[in-house]
Amino acid sequence: MEAVPETFEHALDAAEFKRPLHRPGVELYRAHIVRHSFEPHTHEAFGLGTIEAGVERFRYRGEEHLAPAGTLVLMNPDELHTGRAETSGGWRYAMAYIDADVLEQLSGERGWWFAEAVRRDAPRARRVGRLLRQLWHAQEPLAFDALLLDLVHALRPAARVAQAARDASTPRFAGVIEFLREHLGERLTLDELAAVAGLSPFHFLRQFKRAHHATPQQTLMALRLFEAKRQLAAGEAPAQVAAAVGLVDQAHLTRAFAHRYGVTPARYQQQLGTRPARRA
Repeated sequence: MEAVPETFEHALDAAEFKRPLHRPGVELYRAHIVRHSFEPHTHEAFGLGTIEAGVERFRYRGEEHLAPAGTLVLMNPDELHTGRAETSGGWRYAMAYIDADVLEQLSGERGWWFAEAVRRDAPRARRVGRLLRQLWHAQEPLAFDALLLDLVHALRPAARVAQAARDASTPRFAGVIEFLREHLGERLTLDELAAVAGLSPFHFLRQFKRAHHATPQQTLMALRLFEAKRQLAAGEAPAQVAAAVGLVDQAHLTRAFAHRYGVTPARYQQQLGTRPARRA
């Protein structure tokens, strides 16, 4: 990222990178640029993102482009480009830089290419922006990978591919579900689950979602909350239940439980008469 300085000259300019430790070949970026002008530079990865506010002007493939809020920015690897603000308020944007081989693994398709550097599709841009924000804050590797696949699916209509995906018939995943049940309290990875299924990681992710209409992370959370419900009904303390099923803390349990069952764990135990007595 030679064109992105460690510090900007102007206080109004700010940029931040983040890399998931478990997923090489993926880098997240978000910035608000008012005064800085990016010199010509390239990325070895696809640069895929959205303009959230303001307008960016950049030169790409020998042409000038304007990218206002609500548009997608879609850059192919190794393409020289610049970047500067077109308006006095600058522009705010978020990007994911994904290596070509990782993008092919995610999609199951070869030869991705974007003909448009700027695509005007406000609903899709909002969805991409939301996914990029969720990716930035994702804590569990399994959740991150599911969001990454959703991002690729959201961008697929804007891409050209040389070879379409050819997935085999949908396999059965009973062994994976059982593995999830047996490891509720652990931080599982996509690679671990794919190994159980005997598939490559992103092939497994696509097929699992096709079979269950949910990602492995969503399935894991459903199983965690079902087990939490069982333990709460047996009179276990919410804090201990949260730890037992792999949630961050009691507050996480409270939010997740209420979202799925409409009541908090405390109210649930009160209704069942299983609320633990407070220690004196």
